[in-house]
Amino acid sequence: MGVVLPVLFALFAAFSNALATVLQRRAALTVPQSDGFRFGLVLDLLRRPLWIGGILAVIAAGAGQAVALATGPLSLVQPLFVLELPLALLIASLVTRTRMSGALWLAVGGVVAGLGITLAAASPAGNRTSVPTDRWLLALAACAGAVAVLAVAGLRRSPGRARAGCLGGATAVCYALTAALMKSAVHVLDDGGIGAFLTAWQTYAFGATGICALLLLEHAMQGGPLVASQPALTLGDAGISVALGVLLYEEHLRDGWWLLPQVLGIALICTGVFALSRTGTGAP
Repeated sequence: MGVVLPVLFALFAAFSNALATVLQRRAALTVPQSDGFRFGLVLDLLRRPLWIGGILAVIAAGAGQAVALATGPLSLVQPLFVLELPLALLIASLVTRTRMSGALWLAVGGVVAGLGITLAAASPAGNRTSVPTDRWLLALAACAGAVAVLAVAGLRRSPGRARAGCLGGATAVCYALTAALMKSAVHVLDDGGIGAFLTAWQTYAFGATGICALLLLEHAMQGGPLVASQPALTLGDAGISVALGVLLYEEHLRDGWWLLPQVLGIALICTGVFALSRTGTGAP
């Protein structure tokens, strides 16, 4: 099966996450805005059917992501979640019955083409199943520091693009770390069974980071437009996940002249994402 299985399940997870993003944002806009973290926000959202539907989509995405990470490299699986942004905008246009402009479609094409070129040129490989403790400690400390800085920066700003972007970036760090921890926990389950899975620290760590990501995401979506938070989320998740895959799991990317098409692909992705951010102001 090679990379086919992880790619298929990653694409399914990306679609489910995009659907969840649209549903959860529409639900978040029906509750009062808050200036800081408000844990009661989730309790308010629990009374919104749209938000419940979004959570179900998140659960489906998590299952797909777990299978993808169990069978493929982190640096292959997570970059595919870049597709969440164009998928979210497409789903949003269908939900609101609005047409996407030609500029948006061109930007979507750039993101898809760029992602294909980057992954084909990089050809991520490696599926290490264990990570030394010292590497985990370094990664956990770095990610926690980044989340704290971005969250504080976002919450100090008034609702708008800057706030949504900072909180979207903090969410991205949590998502990437959650994926790295989930990959380790899934391998523990595969090697040692349910008993080992329930006693592994990675199981509870990815649960905790996942909850943090959910809370940050709700505030990011409430704090500004989807096209401000989603680019920071998708690009950040992809980039940080590749770094964690290389540093933690010793995954390999092709170098040499292969770096040229990788740079071209990344440039297309970034151009497309920022174009979507600039021109997609009508998306909900």
